[in-house]
Amino acid sequence: MATGDHQDCDYCPFFQHALELIGRRWTGSILKVISDRSLRFGEIRSEIPGLSDRLLDARLTELEDEGIVVRDKATGEVRYSLTEKGVGLGPVFGALTGWAKGFAEEPNEPAVPGRRRTSTT
Repeated sequence: MATGDHQDCDYCPFFQHALELIGRRWTGSILKVISDRSLRFGEIRSEIPGLSDRLLDARLTELEDEGIVVRDKATGEVRYSLTEKGVGLGPVFGALTGWAKGFAEEPNEPAVPGRRRTSTT
């Protein structure tokens, strides 16, 4: 197989890009929070403990650039919601939630999104 020829392997650059985008710190939580309704910046931040303004702004900008989130100013206030592309992630998050409930270990301490648990050993 020649270098750069991905026809004979399972590597998919589209999958890799999507995984890196959605797997970034806080991104999944942000998308989950705005999946049901459009929210203002402060509403998103208050729904996710420990999320800073700077990081929320960076993630929302990335998601806008990818066409997953739209920033709407029509009502005179800025609100964020999912685009059709973002709504398409619903089954992905549903499957991941089902997997996590069935196979992931329950944390020994209350989970704070984005914060690593400390080892008790």
